[in-house]
Amino acid sequence: MEKLYYPHLELFPNARIKSMDEYEALVQEFEKDYEGTWAKYAREKLNWFKDFEQTLDESNAPFYKWFVGGKINVAYQCIDRHLDSKKNKAAIIWEADNGERKVITYLELYKSVNRFANLLKNKFHIKKGDRVVLYMPMIPEAAFAMLACARIGAIHSVVFGGFSADALRDRIIDANAKLIITADGAFRKGKPYLLKPTVDKALEEGCESVEAVLVVKRNNESINWVEGRDYNYNELIKEQSSECEAEIMDSEDPLFLLYTSGSTGKPKGVQHSQAGYILWAQMTMEWTFDIQDNDTFWCTADIGWITGHTYIVYGPLAAGATTVMFEGVPTYPDVGRAWKMIEELQINQFYTAPTAIRMLHKLGADEPKKYDLSSLRILGTVGEPIDPAAWKWYYEVVGNGRCSIVDTWWQTETGGHMITPLPAATPVKPASATKPLPGIFAKVIEKDGTPTPIGEKGYLCIVKPWPSMIRTIWNDNERFKNSYFGECVYEGKPVYFSGDGAMVDELGYITITGRVDDVINVSGHRLGTAEIEGAAKKHDAIAAIAVVGKPHEIKGESPFAFVVLKENQESSNEELLKEVNEIIKEEIGAIAYIENLVIVPDLPKTRSGKVMRRLLRAIAKKEAIKQDTSTLEDPSIVQAIETIVKNS
Repeated sequence: MEKLYYPHLELFPNARIKSMDEYEALVQEFEKDYEGTWAKYAREKLNWFKDFEQTLDESNAPFYKWFVGGKINVAYQCIDRHLDSKKNKAAIIWEADNGERKVITYLELYKSVNRFANLLKNKFHIKKGDRVVLYMPMIPEAAFAMLACARIGAIHSVVFGGFSADALRDRIIDANAKLIITADGAFRKGKPYLLKPTVDKALEEGCESVEAVLVVKRNNESINWVEGRDYNYNELIKEQSSECEAEIMDSEDPLFLLYTSGSTGKPKGVQHSQAGYILWAQMTMEWTFDIQDNDTFWCTADIGWITGHTYIVYGPLAAGATTVMFEGVPTYPDVGRAWKMIEELQINQFYTAPTAIRMLHKLGADEPKKYDLSSLRILGTVGEPIDPAAWKWYYEVVGNGRCSIVDTWWQTETGGHMITPLPAATPVKPASATKPLPGIFAKVIEKDGTPTPIGEKGYLCIVKPWPSMIRTIWNDNERFKNSYFGECVYEGKPVYFSGDGAMVDELGYITITGRVDDVINVSGHRLGTAEIEGAAKKHDAIAAIAVVGKPHEIKGESPFAFVVLKENQESSNEELLKEVNEIIKEEIGAIAYIENLVIVPDLPKTRSGKVMRRLLRAIAKKEAIKQDTSTLEDPSIVQAIETIVKNS
């Protein structure tokens, strides 16, 4: 059996879950009284304006409702309730690209969020249920804007600042957004970059719902201002009162939308609710990160992704913690930047992606040894499975062989952690997510619900609803059902299928084996192959294209494209790759760049015309083809493509 790594218990004198016995007792508690246990935690953890009448309504599955009839406000849960005991405590420590720091206390956060909320209400007439799109850099105003929307009941949709104008436009139109909040730009690696021009381009057509654009001036570069549409946040905010009553929200009112790539090409607006989401965000901060009163927590994600929502803004603040928000990159001005920040800020929990770990390892394997990282207790990973080599370096060098590593599995749709080690309890097996958290019933099964044998790949499903789960896809209930509850059944009922494959070992530990659908995990970010293909097809020379994921040393996966040219078209692989990536940059953003491209005579298709992507994935990895090719329209095409890839 593979070696297990046990927690160093001296680091966790006041652990929330102290042992596997305690873990198992909690699991049993949920098994015996599922609804009663969730109700207990909801009443213990959340500040209710009105208590809920029903814990779980399953009458319209899979459109589950939690804490029915309860009234709450997420901004109040994150800020107001802490003011009596923590008003002078640091809520957010912001570090700029150039090293400038700003400490924002809970009282200062309260005032800043209230001013922002009043600005939204008074100037832009934003009310409960209105959609507000944020296209922001990693600056405090991004967090203020999210919390201000929550305070007045507006639904925010944060779009990653690296997405293109077309990708931004799609999300604005789908959400029918009334207001865009952006910045002139920000700084990256010592240089200013711009965001506002992307917003301008996005609004050129099809965004009739947008009434105004609110611009935070960050880098003070010259930008275009549209009279009557664009407004200067820095000036307007000065006029606003620092008092704003929190809107009373129903437990099931939408809190935010977050768009994630789907296999059909059209992004999915994942809709999360109020009470269930914030309850699990807070509980996972306490269980997974063992957050304590004096801890300083750093998640390196961007707020444009779910990790930034749950573990930079909502989770840490709901738990009353100090959260670090970082504008820069961990390799600027040198590869020691992250370790220097951990030393100076006395970080206790460091949460990042395997992509970043691999990059930091590659660029400076011994760099962490130059810094005092003794404040660290927990190292976390997120976004994709971490490979054993990266895990070992993270544990031995960054954690000095003493910190617990929590390899967390979860998704945009789950709202918070689902499967993860517990830092003071779980013996860890490198590269395994280990066991589901108490209250989460995760199973590795066949599509018919049969348990998958130990050591064999199956479908990772959650077989009971949980409070922080996706409620629907915005404006598309049918797609929600088909996307998540149309694939697998358990005990005769449709259950949530994650889209991931997994294996269970003899310990009952779950190891994630990767996506089973047409989604690529690039640096922890899920990109639909259909979306990439749709952009690439705009190249005049391309007749057909299939994009698959190929393992990448740093990114985890990278897009690999197989392209069929139109008749009488000629190009080299290199020339076409460059041109296609220019289109992808415009349509989606640089994050979706194709890394490898080969021109092929045809794609391996069945007689019905379906492209056999599993064959292309094997070819991209240069693996031997073991799958049956007899159903292909032209089996010889596989060998032809193999030869081209081998010689490319």
